[in-house]
Amino acid sequence: MSFRDTEDLLAQRGITVSYEAIRQWCRTFGAAYARILRRRQGRLGDTWHLDELFVNIQGRQQYLWRAVDQDGDVIDILVQPRRDRRAAERFFRKLLKGQSREPRLLITDKLRSYSAAHGIVMPSVMHSTQQYENHRAEVSHQPTRQRERQMRRFKSTAHAQRFLSVHGLVRNLFRVGRHLLRAVHHRVLRARSFLVWNEVTSVC
Repeated sequence: MSFRDTEDLLAQRGITVSYEAIRQWCRTFGAAYARILRRRQGRLGDTWHLDELFVNIQGRQQYLWRAVDQDGDVIDILVQPRRDRRAAERFFRKLLKGQSREPRLLITDKLRSYSAAHGIVMPSVMHSTQQYENHRAEVSHQPTRQRERQMRRFKSTAHAQRFLSVHGLVRNLFRVGRHLLRAVHHRVLRARSFLVWNEVTSVC
């Protein structure tokens, strides 16, 4: 939803606030929520799917590097101006720092930057570049494209990094695989997600 959509929803509930105030709330509290959610989720899966997506920011092409695990949960993202070996190395090191361990399997497309960085940063990890095997990472970009259209593109690389980092962690919390569950089980998991969210937001 856009900030204006949120403003309208709150107005319907008798809460008068401007969309600009909502934007400031997101900027002030979003990073704090993300830090708590990251600590609570701990380590994710041991199979990492990596892919990069170009985004146009202020007329310049930037690259959004994203890693998801075998369950589709977002591990981390990084916005960078290039997709060369150094950029891949930087992203690998960020992932290792966040997860505090190497994966069992690394799955990427055939971009040579991945292979070069893999040989330097984590050469002992199995690396697969088979066609169609990285579909999970490519599909994970779809929500980003939707948000990019709704927000009429990102205003800066810092804005993109800040927003997408928070959005990825919140999405992990509420993405419970509804299509794989019976309705009663989905409601239980959804209630648990709301409970965690209430705990996180009450801390900040």
